Parts: sequence; structure tokens; C-alpha cells
Amino acid sequence: MSVDQYKKEVGMMNLEKLIASREGISTVTFPIPEKELLSRFEQLYTGAVNDVLREFCLMNQALPNHIKPLREYQTVAGIAFTVKSSPNVLVKGEMEFRTQMLDEMHEDAFVLWDSSGDEQSTSWGGVMTATAKKKKIKAACLDGGIRDTHQILEADFPVFYKYRSSNGSLGRCLITHYQIPLEIGRVIVKPGDVIMGDVDGVLVVPRDIAYDVLVRAEEIKENEKKIFGWVKEGQSAKDITDKGGYF
Repeated sequence: MSVDQYKKEVGMMNLEKLIASREGISTVTFPIPEKELLSRFEQLYTGAVNDVLREFCLMNQALPNHIKPLREYQTVAGIAFTVKSSPNVLVKGEMEFRTQMLDEMHEDAFVLWDSSGDEQSTSWGGVMTATAKKKKIKAACLDGGIRDTHQILEADFPVFYKYRSSNGSLGRCLITHYQIPLEIGRVIVKPGDVIMGDVDGVLVVPRDIAYDVLVRAEEIKENEKKIFGWVKEGQSAKDITDKGGYF
């Protein structure tokens, strides 16, 4: 009996599609240089791009609104570098694993860090910020805590976070994985996705559609220039909507 026949006979679950959906990581190449793509996303804002994602029937791409910007940032865009940690009293091997992870963080990364609901410690501080700037990382988003806030502010490095505390992570929260798919709130984040952050929060754009989303969002930005012009002229709401405008 073949393996497939055996699976059918004993009623084993077929999980290949689920595994591909949850764990598959896109390696699609953008039709323009990656730096150009990120630069063009940075000329937009999360609201416009979120509206485009809705047109793609993606309604849950904004990270939870408990994640706040440390400052009122203009748009920053980067490529997702994911980190997973969880509450744990273990310490052995943590620094070695953290060092390995930092060595693999790449230029233009936007770090997405899921601390598994930890509310007792912090994952990001002054030294991590200095390291990230040296490596030309774009920004960091922590579904968890930060500390050394004055150092982060002085470094002028974009950080989005859930809470602040003086507690460090060592002996409290252990890094378990990096560069794996994450689920933060209702959003699936995968390494290589395009991440945007601004004063309104953080948005995840799946890599496979990032270029198409960019082009459509740029169209919306141009259309909004016309709408703002019509409003400034004093045209009525009906006149504006009749011409394809919106509010």
C-alpha cells in the first residue's frame, strides 16, 4: 500500500494546503528595485494603502491599535523581519541566539516582534536601537514593551510599541524564533512582506501584491488631490460625489 493510499484508508488529515497558507513565505521579486518600492511607499500614508487593501478584499492588515508610535512619524516603510519571544524563566543560550538573530537582520528591515502577550518585560531598548541604526534598519514594531525610551528618542529611530517598562527581557521573556510567520492580532505577518508605519499605526502589505497595491495607492493619492481642490473651490458634496469623489 502506498503512503497516499494509507492516508486515505486511515483518514489522516491532509494539512498540506493549510501548511502552505500559514507557513509559506513568498520570494517574489518586485518589478522595480526594492529601495525604489519602499521609497514610493514612504510618499504615501497608511490610510490610503489600507483602502487599497480593502479593494483586494484584505480587511485585517492593520496591526492592533494598542500598538502606538513613539512619535508622530511620517511614513516609514521596510521589509518585514519577524521575531517571536515568549515569557520564560530560562536564560541559558539567550544571548547567543539574540546575537545570531541580530547578525541576520538586514538593511531596510522593519522589525516585527511578537512577545506572546508578555506584559512583564521589554524586548527593545537603547542598545537594540543603536544596533538597528548601525545596520540601517528602518524601524521596529513591538507587540510588547520597550525601555530606555530617552535613548530611542535621541537616536531618532522609529519605534511602535505596546507599553513601557524598566524590566529587561533576560530571565523574563525568551526569544524562540525569528524569520517565521507571525500572527499579531488578526494579522498574519511573513518575512519579506512590506511594512508601513506612520502616526496612524502599522500596516502589513503582503509581498505578492505589494507592487500592485503601491500603484493603486498612488492613483488614489492623485485622485485625492482633485477632491481636495474641489472642496477648496466650495463645490457641494453632491457635485463632488457625482464626479467620482468621496469623503
